Amino acid sequence: MKKAVVIGAGIGGLASAIRMAAKNYEVTVIEQEAYPGGKMSEIRTEDFRFDTGPSLLTLPHLVEELFTLVGEKAEDYLTIRKLDESCRYFYPEGKKVHAWTSPEKFSSELESKLGEPKENTLRYLKKAKRLYHFTADLFLFSSLHRMKTFRNRKAFGTLMRPGLLDPFRSLHQANRKSFQTKEVQQIFDRYATYNGSDPFRAPATLKIISHLEHNTGAFFPSGGMYKIASELHRLAARHGVTFRFNTRVNSLTTADGKVTGVEAGNMHVPADIVISDVDIHHFKRQFLNQEVRRREQPELSSSALIFFWGMNTNSKETGLHNILFSTNYMEEFRMLFSQSAISDDPTIYLYISSKMEANDAPPGKENWFVMVNAPADNGQNWDNLVERTRRHIIAKLESQLDMQIEKHIVVEKRLTPRDIEHRTSSEAGALYGSSSNNIFSAFMRHPNFSKQLKGLYFTGGSVHPGGGIPLCLASAKIVSDMIPKE
Repeated sequence: MKKAVVIGAGIGGLASAIRMAAKNYEVTVIEQEAYPGGKMSEIRTEDFRFDTGPSLLTLPHLVEELFTLVGEKAEDYLTIRKLDESCRYFYPEGKKVHAWTSPEKFSSELESKLGEPKENTLRYLKKAKRLYHFTADLFLFSSLHRMKTFRNRKAFGTLMRPGLLDPFRSLHQANRKSFQTKEVQQIFDRYATYNGSDPFRAPATLKIISHLEHNTGAFFPSGGMYKIASELHRLAARHGVTFRFNTRVNSLTTADGKVTGVEAGNMHVPADIVISDVDIHHFKRQFLNQEVRRREQPELSSSALIFFWGMNTNSKETGLHNILFSTNYMEEFRMLFSQSAISDDPTIYLYISSKMEANDAPPGKENWFVMVNAPADNGQNWDNLVERTRRHIIAKLESQLDMQIEKHIVVEKRLTPRDIEHRTSSEAGALYGSSSNNIFSAFMRHPNFSKQLKGLYFTGGSVHPGGGIPLCLASAKIVSDMIPKE
């Protein structure tokens, strides 16, 4: 039986391990932390539970497929619920919008609350659906770095539809053309942040993300988002995958241009193939002795500044997912990417899983995951920046939710870009590896295989096709499709 080593137990690493086990490989996963999940983790403190990473699930069939591959049913272990409302939007002037996952209901909401003609939203979502239909197989589920990908009629046809791909204008330019109201433009601009990008620079192709949320649906697993990682870990273990936690990989071993295993801790683990779920920049430095200069690599994605607040109150205005928009969205992103700073009026994402999972907080209390987009770390004074941003967040929440905040915080944890880099080895704390801030971003992401070493593959959010749960799962599928079954 051939052997596979997976470095890192993030969502891409877990999916890769399961797929290799399904191909009859003997699989060992080596993880430096004491738990699986990577960025998809959790914090438990004083009877509060917080997800620390992704908080919204789309394309759940990619999770379910992993169970099917090894002859099991996902529904025996995971209860994944489709949400009626994907988000609740709050505007500085007091307007509030429910983002229903039904296109018909959502478009009616935007018309009644914001004055956006219903047909504009329905037309936009129909185009986003068509875009996904024609591009997903090529851009999300295939390698863009092998010529055979493009040697079929469908791939050629996709590339010959520049009007459909819409790569030559920004997402904001497309949204400004599609919608009459600035508030609705802001809603659809926000989808660029799903892969850490700037809607005023990222190509309009990213409108595809709105299709996933409003046409195919937004989902939430019972037990919280970390339940996905924990159940994938258990699934892999049931099918023979060996996990070595609290173990750091020190180096690769090679012979004649091919990987032969890894040195981890004080042992050698032989392997016919190695799949890395480590941030590609970190991997190149540590394992390939390749120093990648920041100016020579694609622009990094945004990071995040997150406060985990245990609140001794219940908020009446909020839902599971909430966005409190800034007044000047363009200025917010200019500061983020051009000045490596956080605006004094940041857009706030508020995720309260206890709205769905009562056990995530004690009775009468809530668990608030409060996040603002932050720049990747380049030496900022984070101590000052964190305290200043915290004050602005509290002031904004109090104003827009009409409730006192500070006095209700009974538990607080923080996560900064520096912390994210330290815990996950993500380059400068960037959440999604490279941003999509130019039209060639999809082709500039690192391939899922090594061109130097045979048998070395890459999965996870820092390589093709990108970050977030669906794309990390897609990267594992791409890698698996490259490797023959035993």
